[in-house]
Amino acid sequence: MKIAFRYFPLAAVLMLALLLSACSEEKTDALSRIKEAGEISFAMSGGYPPFNFYNDSNELTGFDVDVAKEVASRLGVAFVPVTTEWSGIIEGLRSGAYDGILGSMAVTPERLKVVNFSNAYYYSGAQVMVKDSAPYTAPQELKGKVFGVVTGTTFAEDAEKLGAGEVRLYKDDTQTLLELDNGVVDAVITDRVVGVNAVNSGRFNIRMLGAPLRSENIAVAFRKGEDTLLKEVNAVLAAMHEDGTLASLSRKWLNADITTR
Repeated sequence: MKIAFRYFPLAAVLMLALLLSACSEEKTDALSRIKEAGEISFAMSGGYPPFNFYNDSNELTGFDVDVAKEVASRLGVAFVPVTTEWSGIIEGLRSGAYDGILGSMAVTPERLKVVNFSNAYYYSGAQVMVKDSAPYTAPQELKGKVFGVVTGTTFAEDAEKLGAGEVRLYKDDTQTLLELDNGVVDAVITDRVVGVNAVNSGRFNIRMLGAPLRSENIAVAFRKGEDTLLKEVNAVLAAMHEDGTLASLSRKWLNADITTR
């Protein structure tokens, strides 16, 4: 018993050291793993035009997609797109289903508790949308009305602050804007650029109501502890800001530069 008692603490210490070493390697080896695999996977909803959406040929395209391709190229690897429902996209990242989220995700204090974010690759704001024929002149007049927002976004909180009578959740903004156009909901809150794109598309009889409710930093999300990957992507994004690539892609998809404040 004395021998067992003496050796057990040593075995426990060795086991703990091995576990800590493994965790340390895992945290610092994300970039090496991606380089070795020759590919990086980024998740997005696939239903957020003009940022990420399926075109008439059923091809995933948009501003986010082009940014992801360029980031992957500058890392020296192939881009693997993953589309998934927004409501579970962070849990998918944390479980290891993909390497990052590059799908117009806003940085928030709540999200920062569970994932890390890169520096912003564009800036946006929360915009209220209503039907062209709606009588409202300001968002504050929508108290008690029915709002439509995408599940898992920060826009539900905006609707509640405006005193929404009901907040209905949808898979993506294709659905929210259709519901607004059909009169199922009284208002939609979405990204301002998405709203501008929807108005310009001519597909909906809708308009923007008032100025953006707030501004947002849009960035790439990564798992906690994957600091080498985060640092490398930040360096890539900084270079894309500096050489005008992000601004060029923004103008391609949005006819405006949303990559600076």
